[in-house]
Amino acid sequence: MAEQLAVARLGPGAESSRDAAVDPVDVMRARHWSLLSTLLFRPPGQELLEQLSSLEADETPLGAARGMLAASAREANEAALAREFHDLFIGLGRGELLPYASYYLTGFLHEKPLAKVRADMERLGLARADGVGEPEDHIATLAEIMAGLLSGAFEAGAEEAPRFFARHIAPWAGTFFRDLETAEHARFYRAVGRLGRVFVEIEAEAATLPA
Repeated sequence: MAEQLAVARLGPGAESSRDAAVDPVDVMRARHWSLLSTLLFRPPGQELLEQLSSLEADETPLGAARGMLAASAREANEAALAREFHDLFIGLGRGELLPYASYYLTGFLHEKPLAKVRADMERLGLARADGVGEPEDHIATLAEIMAGLLSGAFEAGAEEAPRFFARHIAPWAGTFFRDLETAEHARFYRAVGRLGRVFVEIEAEAATLPA
């Protein structure tokens, strides 16, 4: 991962990553998860927008989604993005969308899906980082954990990623990203929704293939 946002490692392995070589495909997957985590944790600044604007498109669904995100980044500005992010995810009392597993799976916050995420995080030697107020079942946190597992930044490693995805992301994230694509307040974040939806669909399909 480029940076840690909401997750901290615990225990004696907290200061070092795994030494084993990481599969290049897992590196690419980790980069997509890390990008989604960053964009859903806070609105992008100018430096990130400039990086996003150079993303290359291709004829695949994922490549087309990257192209849409690049085009949206070229048209965006920081002030408008800050307002859009606030309207979508924060709001006055609540934002247009609630990006939490508990809400999407039960209709309420702080429910059993959150407890399950916390239990798995503890098992994996992870915890919510100091100063982070969001519950651990926030989509940005879950995406960060996927990125850390796939990249080797977290000690548990890529072999834990399929289980984590199946338990905590697959049951609801596709619906969330479809909602983000069509949200009333979304402009730039429509492209984020499309990228997330397509990528989650790819991850879900890959999970059904033989190891």
